[in-house]
Amino acid sequence: MPNNKPKKILIAPLDWGLGHTTRCIPIIGCIISLGHIPVFAGNDFQCSFIKETFGGIETIHIEGYNIRYSAWNRVGQAGIFAQLPGLMKVIQYERKWLMEVCKKHSIDGIISDNRYGLYHDTIPSVILTHQLNIQTGLGRVPNQMIQKLQYHLLNRFSSTWVVDSFDFPGLGGKLSHADILPNKTQYLGLLSRFIPEKQFSKTSNGPIVILISGPEPQRSNLSAILWKHVLAVDAKVIFIEGSDKAIVPNEIPGNITWYSHLSGTKLEEIIKSASIVISRSGYSTIMDLVALNKRAILIPTPGQTEQLYLAKQLMQSGFFYSTSQSGFNLKKAMEISKKYSPNKLNLNGLYAKHERVIEQWINSI
Repeated sequence: MPNNKPKKILIAPLDWGLGHTTRCIPIIGCIISLGHIPVFAGNDFQCSFIKETFGGIETIHIEGYNIRYSAWNRVGQAGIFAQLPGLMKVIQYERKWLMEVCKKHSIDGIISDNRYGLYHDTIPSVILTHQLNIQTGLGRVPNQMIQKLQYHLLNRFSSTWVVDSFDFPGLGGKLSHADILPNKTQYLGLLSRFIPEKQFSKTSNGPIVILISGPEPQRSNLSAILWKHVLAVDAKVIFIEGSDKAIVPNEIPGNITWYSHLSGTKLEEIIKSASIVISRSGYSTIMDLVALNKRAILIPTPGQTEQLYLAKQLMQSGFFYSTSQSGFNLKKAMEISKKYSPNKLNLNGLYAKHERVIEQWINSI
């Protein structure tokens, strides 16, 4: 006889910027729509953000990885390797934390977004990722070394859910597609906090929307650069910092609307109204832009090789214009970006695939 009792599902995303958190929004929404109970785990900002979106959702605090990206150079890339021992300690902490939380909260299933310590020996646990070929920027051998370690960690979970289409190149290209897959891999489709638009929305008279995200100190560095540029334009600008710790500028011109961060319907409306969006080339941000069919200028986070790869690939395909943070020129970028459009990407059908995957998984618990 089937067990119709609602299942308690723990959802815990990585804390590197807000992208991992925002792409969990459709997953949480799906769990609620199926009549089950989501329990969200994150740092203070993540939990606050999710509570703004889902109201009475139960949240639990978990410490973050607190990775920081240095300048874009070989030393910066190698610095990520230097942080591996610290990352392994966090994974050990996550494992201990999970054992206590599962007992206290009677968790039935676990969905981890890139938190490698949140696997359980007896409770079904899946991990979300969009990177099966991590690009270190240091060459083939380091890439293979990282992949070997990553697959060892992924295979501790009941299943790996890849956030992309099964067919290459999808949206992630070689990042999300590999010749050999981890055990029990399933492609989840694409995830966005927004309802996908079926048509390309051309709003040439709309505002320039600045959407900043990502880890410090590079989030603040980009904010300072872009603020300097928008002060020199007469066009309407909506400037969203993407951090509750952002400091309000001393003087805000009448043509600029400034927010520390936004979520939900208000953010969706602003992005839809934009003539163009200026943002990082984080995977979750790109999935949102594609879902809403919005033109964008992508600025990869220095030292974050995943974003550099995605920005380059999408620009070569003619979907989004990309430029570096160093030497950024707003006027030049705005002019060149007119040649690029995301409406050539036919991926919208993939934004609902996760619903079937999640339902089947919960029914199996």
